[in-house]
Amino acid sequence: MGAMAAKPALNRDYERRPYWWATMPPLHDRSGRQLPDTVDVAIVGGGYTGVAAARKLALQGAKAVLLEAETLGWGASTRNGGITHPGFKWGPRTLAKRYGEPLARTLYRETLDALELTYGLIRDNDIDAELRPAGWLELAWAPSHFEDFAEEARSLEDFGVHARVVDRDRLREEIGTPMYHGGLAVNPGGILHPAKWFAGLLAMAERAGADLHENTPVRAIRRQADGRFVVETARGAILARDVLVATNGYTDGAAPSVRRRIVPIGSYIIATEPLPEDLAREVSPTGRAYFDTKNFLSYWHVSADRRLVFGGRVSFIPTTVDRTARLLFGRMLDIHPQVAGYRVEYSWGGKVAMTLDRMPHLGRLGGIMHAVGYSGTGVLMSTYLGTRAAKWLGGGEPPALAKLPFRLVPAPYEGRPWFLPVIGELFRWQDRLAVRGVPASPGSNGDGGSGV
Repeated sequence: MGAMAAKPALNRDYERRPYWWATMPPLHDRSGRQLPDTVDVAIVGGGYTGVAAARKLALQGAKAVLLEAETLGWGASTRNGGITHPGFKWGPRTLAKRYGEPLARTLYRETLDALELTYGLIRDNDIDAELRPAGWLELAWAPSHFEDFAEEARSLEDFGVHARVVDRDRLREEIGTPMYHGGLAVNPGGILHPAKWFAGLLAMAERAGADLHENTPVRAIRRQADGRFVVETARGAILARDVLVATNGYTDGAAPSVRRRIVPIGSYIIATEPLPEDLAREVSPTGRAYFDTKNFLSYWHVSADRRLVFGGRVSFIPTTVDRTARLLFGRMLDIHPQVAGYRVEYSWGGKVAMTLDRMPHLGRLGGIMHAVGYSGTGVLMSTYLGTRAAKWLGGGEPPALAKLPFRLVPAPYEGRPWFLPVIGELFRWQDRLAVRGVPASPGSNGDGGSGV
């Protein structure tokens, strides 16, 4: 046999910014406007969660103000991979073991409600978010992961979604790679353009009368003797009856009790130039979203304009988009060598927020409400929990997720995750053992969860 061909080198002339930013509608400047003195609710964070909450509060007639330190949508809301799927990191069986069958079913049902809410808002408001509800395919990195797929499919069907095992010899019908040991095809779910969706959500919030401010960092939140809160910003103080912290992976010292409970982890993405139609169809015959079962997972799809958008966790230490572009490019060519020779046009990264239980959380700490910790489910759950937070603040019932305890990170920790390199090495070791057939926990997705 001849020597294996060397991988082509990564071009260096890509843009160091999200592809989504280059293809989203322009957003007008919402900085410098006068802040209110007193409000019913102050929302800290201007991503999906905060904007969804501001929209719902405005529709409920509340006086609310949203405060974003950067520009609206600057964080994960316009940087994410665009994959929309119901479910959590943990599949139905693990949810039932952890929380009991009734609560597990309710929790999972809320993720289906989140999908229906997001898709419904896009459709009912005629938002051009490039929504493609073709479902998603989980790919078995190791034989042991595939062996568990049949039971995963049964449990997912029992929880209200359609799931079908794809044997290795049929995998080419679903995806243009022989690298994996089989797949699990699941509906509903799909792909959208996250920044176009954010722009649409933002427009809905403003039509509802939401008061949105950017370039207004919050420095501190303190509670008064009368129970109200003083929200100190770089541009002055606001008195609020309630506060909602919606900063997820970008939570800072203004909300220390929330910061102690979430771990920001970098996630990185590259996007190629548009592929020829036949090649795009070979890579993705069904138009699904894809992700694998590694701890250092990869996730990808072919965009509406036929780019291969490929992301993953490649580093648990501080890094750069140039280094991660090289790593992702190599990984992408391992999976899809047929795209060798096509340029990478964009490389970017951002922070996701993980929690100890790998579940999103909505609740109160010291009287301050939070909706954070999406652990890979943020595209759908952020809009949903922002909306449910607003309903709760308006006197409605909290969602089932509010029943879950939100535990502290058990380490001396004030937002700088010094322990991540150790966890990263453990994950690499588990991935290596799994692919060698040594019994170990499945990688990223447990028993059918989908924590991208």
